[in-house]
Parts: sequence; C-alpha cells; structure tokens
Amino acid sequence: MNRNIIPLLAMATFPLLSAAAYASSDEAWKQMAADVEAKCKKAAVAIDNPNAAVDPFGTSHYGLALLTGKPKGAKGLIVQICVYDKQKKTVEIGSELDAKKLGLMPAK
Repeated sequence: MNRNIIPLLAMATFPLLSAAAYASSDEAWKQMAADVEAKCKKAAVAIDNPNAAVDPFGTSHYGLALLTGKPKGAKGLIVQICVYDKQKKTVEIGSELDAKKLGLMPAK
C-alpha cells in the first residue's frame, strides 16, 4: 500500500514544479531577448542609433532580430538581420537591405 502513495505524491508535486519552471523560463526568455537586442544594436555599426525588433523566442539554436535605421553618412532607411547564437552568445549581422524594397517605407 505504501508503494501506491509514491506515484500519487509525484503527480501532486508535478504541477508545482512545472509552474516554477514556467516562471523561470519566462524570465529567461526576457533576459535572452534583452541580450539579443543589446548585442545586435552594438554590432550594427552601419546604422545610426539602430532600432531592434527582437523575435521573443527565436529558433531552438538562434535568437533573431531585425535592425532598422538611417545608414551612417547617408540618407534613407536600411534593415539588417541579426542572428544570435544562443550557445555561444555571439551575434552576426547580415548585409544592408533596402527598406523600400522590403516594403517597409511609409506610403506617401
């Protein structure tokens, strides 16, 4: 009879453990997104005062962000893709994309 109580205790404890894991995961996602934003903005050397739109979860291996802003020393609006390696915590920036060609410019 005592052996029957172990599965019951495990089932009763599981929801408590999963709630704690969810809470810590939510905070971890926010911290990862903040790290993606900070590192991507720092790496965007071709953009004056870049704005970052961070995918809140990314992929299983990478954080993702779109960086937009005025190109340094030029007019217009450019976009760059930033990829954050979740394991290494490093970023890589793609080449400049023309915001007009992407359909991101406001209608006149």
